[in-house]
Amino acid sequence: MWYHRPALNEELLQSLPNLKVVASSGVGIDHLDLKLISSYGVKVSNTPFAVSTDTADMGMALLLASARRLVEGHEMAVSPDTEYFPADWLGVEVSGATLGILGMGTIGYKVAERAKAFEMKILYHNRNQRKKEEESAVGAVYCKKIDYLLQQSDFVLLAVTLTPQTHKLIGKRELELMKPTATLINISRGLVVDQDALVEALQNKVIKAAALDVTYPEPLPRDHPLLKLKNVIITPHIGSATKKTRWVMMEEMAESIEAGLAGLPVPREVL
Repeated sequence: MWYHRPALNEELLQSLPNLKVVASSGVGIDHLDLKLISSYGVKVSNTPFAVSTDTADMGMALLLASARRLVEGHEMAVSPDTEYFPADWLGVEVSGATLGILGMGTIGYKVAERAKAFEMKILYHNRNQRKKEEESAVGAVYCKKIDYLLQQSDFVLLAVTLTPQTHKLIGKRELELMKPTATLINISRGLVVDQDALVEALQNKVIKAAALDVTYPEPLPRDHPLLKLKNVIITPHIGSATKKTRWVMMEEMAESIEAGLAGLPVPREVL
């Protein structure tokens, strides 16, 4: 499966009686009905580790681009109407700022490693607390509840898996807990954020900005209000979009398929 295609529904499963394994690209499995697939005796694999480095890079790229207003700056620099660069056109500092990471799995932890190099203070919330030595390595502080993280962070980065528990994890209440100077960065899934609440928060300056590699739907309708806001950066779900990573993803999918057809343990099987 690539970009969640083909749709793996009961009709397709019934039409493929000899199906052994489904290899899905990327880390997200929210598009898969695992119970249904398992009931047909079919195994599922994904490629979570192949995408982690590039997706973490994307998270930091969005953070930096939003903080330093790179998209707006580019537009100003190339505009035929620009006669001078205003001296009071300012971004915000990253060094010394507090980054709150929601979801400290492989990707979230790699973001923390990068943020440490930028001398950021790191808070994180996760289903399970990381080992003390892992926290110490990046200087991360665990927050059992997300409210404290939201209240204290200058940047809030979402790296959670989309599940029923994380669906619209960030809504009106959570956005209002954030600082009015804070930026929301989403590299997980669009449905982790209540987009209507986000639009309202950005329009009313409840938070300063948002940088999104994911939305719902993808792409957004061309008249969507998020596309009209200056304090938003949107990229086309390109967290894993590098030549090397896409090659590795294909190799890992092929490896899983070969193992499944041979009756061997499937690498990176989703259980």
